[in-house]
Amino acid sequence: MAKHKPTLREEIEQAITDVPDFPKKGILFKDITTFLHNGKLFNEYIQMLAHRYQAYKVEYVIGIEARGFMIASALAFALNAGFVPIRKKGKLPGKVLSQTYSLEYGKDSMEIKEDAFSGLKGVNVILIDDLMATGGTACAALKLISKLEAKCIELCCLVNLLEFAENKERKEIESKTHVFSLIDVE
Repeated sequence: MAKHKPTLREEIEQAITDVPDFPKKGILFKDITTFLHNGKLFNEYIQMLAHRYQAYKVEYVIGIEARGFMIASALAFALNAGFVPIRKKGKLPGKVLSQTYSLEYGKDSMEIKEDAFSGLKGVNVILIDDLMATGGTACAALKLISKLEAKCIELCCLVNLLEFAENKERKEIESKTHVFSLIDVE
């Protein structure tokens, strides 16, 4: 009998490490760096995404700090597109736009440079994050993209925690753009 050849999703899911009680007790952290260490898998994932987005004429790939940077910059390279970081408050020089969002323990802000798209309006962008839980950071990132009048084709996250699917931020995201994830975790 032929052995089952694992799918890309299955291989990546096996390569991601679960770290209990990190960064605080009660959290099961999905460590994607163990997946990123595998050059073959990482390359296959980026090529799959590049194939998915090649017809959209993506001009910029936006990465959410910090693990979204790793995937977004590699995808930008594969698509011959620009890379734009969205960072925590105070980490970007020059003129920035800021967006506040709620956390389970308070509020935080993220920023994008005002000239991120060279002053162009209506550019096609893909938003990348490693993992979507409550959707707070992704929702704030979409608001920043909207302030710059860009068109977010899709929010792409490697891992999607479905237990938070009914959160208001998640509903707001789904009303603004399509969400694609390779790994959905119940």
